[in-house]
Amino acid sequence: MVAPGPALPAGPFETQHRTLEQGLRAWVSTHGVSLGFVEQLYTFADKDRGPAGRRCVSIGYLALSPSLPETATTMDWYAFFPWEDHLNGTPTALLATLRKKLQQWKNEVPAGATRREREGRIDVSFPKDPRDWNEELVLQRYELLWEAGLIPEAHRKEKTPATPLPGLSMALDDRRILATAMARLRAKIKYRPVVFELLPERFTLLQLQETVEALAGLRIHKQNFRRLVQSQGLVEETRAQAANQRGRPAKLFAFRREVLRERAAVGTKLPRSA
Repeated sequence: MVAPGPALPAGPFETQHRTLEQGLRAWVSTHGVSLGFVEQLYTFADKDRGPAGRRCVSIGYLALSPSLPETATTMDWYAFFPWEDHLNGTPTALLATLRKKLQQWKNEVPAGATRREREGRIDVSFPKDPRDWNEELVLQRYELLWEAGLIPEAHRKEKTPATPLPGLSMALDDRRILATAMARLRAKIKYRPVVFELLPERFTLLQLQETVEALAGLRIHKQNFRRLVQSQGLVEETRAQAANQRGRPAKLFAFRREVLRERAAVGTKLPRSA
């Protein structure tokens, strides 16, 4: 049997909690964590996802916090999804290995609709040209690898696990939940300024860029990124400068929270009849 790996934090929903989110915030507060942005992800209730084959229903949340207690245990999510990490360039060798194994899986079925469907999914999720890489397809890539039997979680009931690929497994289906959260966050940072929930009150533009890059798993163009941030009016310059830095001190910026109120007030208004 494949041994379970690390698990995502999980807490109970008590009767005194009026809403699920209230229960989440109350539970994490007992561990010294204060949450900012919170959004419900999905209800995970597939058969046999619980221990001992029992049906277990979990409601996943994406929650962001700018800081954690010193006693908190953290892990790099790229330890579980190394193929998603393109911060130091495209992981060419790893992606080539994955494509090779996926092609073998595709060829296990006779020519026809099923093989074409598999080939299409492979080409979209793991494109040959790195310029076609879509960082938002985290969940699709994980589920494709699971279906092809290329990750340990797909072999939990077998005595002989599959040849392990790079990437840590997780308990139960927690890696699928984490993939769902990664995909949601990578998409959300493009249209909502949730990234500021992970930054201190004052930050440098470099800190902001590095946070976005860490989430997306990609390097972004420095000048274009700064022009984009400032043209959208998301930040305002403070009079302070970053301390303890080599060379010229960097300016500190703050998130303009009134942007959220301004955009909410404008919204997308429907044309009314006279």
